[in-house]
Amino acid sequence: MMASEINKWLRFRSNGATGFGTLSPSGISVHEGEMFGRSTATGKMLSLSEVELLAPCAPSKIVALWNNFHALAAKLNQPEPPEPLYLLKATTSIAAPGAVIRRPSSYDGKTTYEGELGIVIGKACARVSPAEADSFIFGYTCVNDITANDILTRDPTFPQWARAKGIDDYGPFGPVIATGIDPAGLVVRTILNGAERQNYPISDMIFSAQELVSRISHDMTLLPGDLIAVGTSVGVGVMKEPVNTVTVSIDGIGELTNEFRL
Repeated sequence: MMASEINKWLRFRSNGATGFGTLSPSGISVHEGEMFGRSTATGKMLSLSEVELLAPCAPSKIVALWNNFHALAAKLNQPEPPEPLYLLKATTSIAAPGAVIRRPSSYDGKTTYEGELGIVIGKACARVSPAEADSFIFGYTCVNDITANDILTRDPTFPQWARAKGIDDYGPFGPVIATGIDPAGLVVRTILNGAERQNYPISDMIFSAQELVSRISHDMTLLPGDLIAVGTSVGVGVMKEPVNTVTVSIDGIGELTNEFRL
């Protein structure tokens, strides 16, 4: 459930063991128990330099939205959808914050970045109303919904969304899950090789976070840790350099940085 105070939860590996905790200016406050259940601080503190950051949760599924921003629909000259349009992204696409992501040798086409807000579910959620949705949202994170763009329309009989977005490591998110925040007033920025390429308000979403959770939960049960990538807006582009540094930044949540190599 959403916390009454703002916390930034993360997962890490230290001395061969996986742990979790909350991030503060002093470092990581290590917790025991379950991130999406009962947990308590152990009193142990770690510095970020002591650990390897992992994706902040392990979703059973990743739901990724298409055409969920007014500005992008207008730019593409596409009608705004009457209901959320989404696909499932493979969980094997997950990559950790800071991970180096490589274009697979089997694909030599264009690859695009897509900076997005991610919703993380905190408890099992089925057929809930928008008014109930906040009780099932644990928090929010940064997502780069990387896409092998040329695969999408390669076969004119079948748009290959799952394949284009499901390549190994094409789904980094993190570095934290921020709880106790309202994302409606936040802004997503994407920086490619030092240049800002995306800067758009989350308030421009066609379907709000609460509406998305509600509507998707009427199709499928959402489980603790499941991730909903709410879609992106204008400014999506191709990563063209041999080595590309991409940062998805959302004030109030943090910065997700990964390197993409052709």
